[in-house]
Amino acid sequence: MAAPPRLVLASTSRYRRSLLERLGVAFKVADPGVDEARQGGEPPDAMAERLARAKALSVAGRFPGSLIIGCDQVAHCDGEILGKPGTHENAVRQLRKLSGREALFDTAVCVHKDGVSRTRLVPCRVTFRAVDDATIERYLAKERPYDCAGSAKSEGLGIALIARMEGEDPTALVGLPLIALVDLLREQGLNVL
Repeated sequence: MAAPPRLVLASTSRYRRSLLERLGVAFKVADPGVDEARQGGEPPDAMAERLARAKALSVAGRFPGSLIIGCDQVAHCDGEILGKPGTHENAVRQLRKLSGREALFDTAVCVHKDGVSRTRLVPCRVTFRAVDDATIERYLAKERPYDCAGSAKSEGLGIALIARMEGEDPTALVGLPLIALVDLLREQGLNVL
C-alpha cells in the first residue's frame, strides 16, 4: 500500500496551488466540495475561518496521517461580502462599489492532521483607486477576473486598481497566506526548509 501524501491542499484554486508551489514541497490537491454560503449574519472573519477549517476537515478522512491545508478568503466592503463575481455584470458592479473605497480581505488558513486543527486569520486592508467605467471595462477585458473575490486580481493587472495595501503577508491577498502557513506547518512538524 502506498504511503499517504505528506501534504494535501484542500482546494481546486489554481491561485492557491501556484502559491503553495513556491514552498517547493510536494503536495496533492483534493476538491473539498464545501458549501461556501454565509451562515446567518456570520461576520466575514468568522466565515473565512469556518470555511478554511471545513475545507480541511472535508478531505481529512481521505488522507489519514497527512497534513491537510484548508483556506478561504472573504472580501467585504461596507458590510457587503464581495464573492467571486462569476459574470461580467457582477464584476462591473463590484468594481464600481470598490472605486475610491477601502475593502478588507480576510484570508484564513487551517492545517489539520490526525484530529488537530490550527487556524490563522490574515486580514489585508486594500484601498482602491477611483476609476471610471471605461477603466473598469478595459481592465475586465484584459484580466477577466471572474473567479477572484472582489474582481481585482492583485497578482495581475488588478494591481493598477489598488492605491494601497496594508497587511502582514502579501500572499494573503492572492488567497493563501504563506507566512502563516509556514508557521502552521512547522507547528505540525513540517519545516519547509
